[in-house]
Amino acid sequence: MDVLSSRILVRPSDLDRSLRFYRDVLGLAVYREFGPPDHPGVVFFLGQGSLEVSGHAAGAAGRSVMIWIQVRDVREEHARLAAAGVPVIREPVTEPWGLIEMWIEDPDGIRIVLVEVPAGHPLRRDPRSASPPR
Repeated sequence: MDVLSSRILVRPSDLDRSLRFYRDVLGLAVYREFGPPDHPGVVFFLGQGSLEVSGHAAGAAGRSVMIWIQVRDVREEHARLAAAGVPVIREPVTEPWGLIEMWIEDPDGIRIVLVEVPAGHPLRRDPRSASPPR
């Protein structure tokens, strides 16, 4: 697998409390915010990877932690992993936010999201080109 990037996803029981902890207590730098302004998700820098704290989980913490891995071709990985017997929880689908995602599980049941960022998606755009010239 040719991994392009990865992200740990946390769905906390109390989003505001968790955001304060990661941002204010641990002091993690914010990479980006998304979603509604009154209840945003936040992606933090985490060394060579990142940590996304968003949404809400009412259940045990084990289901609120997932691994996000960006790959070049989700459908190719789906075929390879399904042939290897990896449990596919969700087939590849283009999400409303434009990413192509599929879900698998590791041997302990930890959910892993494999993501393809299609050409033209905002995550592929260089934000420097949108800046006004100086």
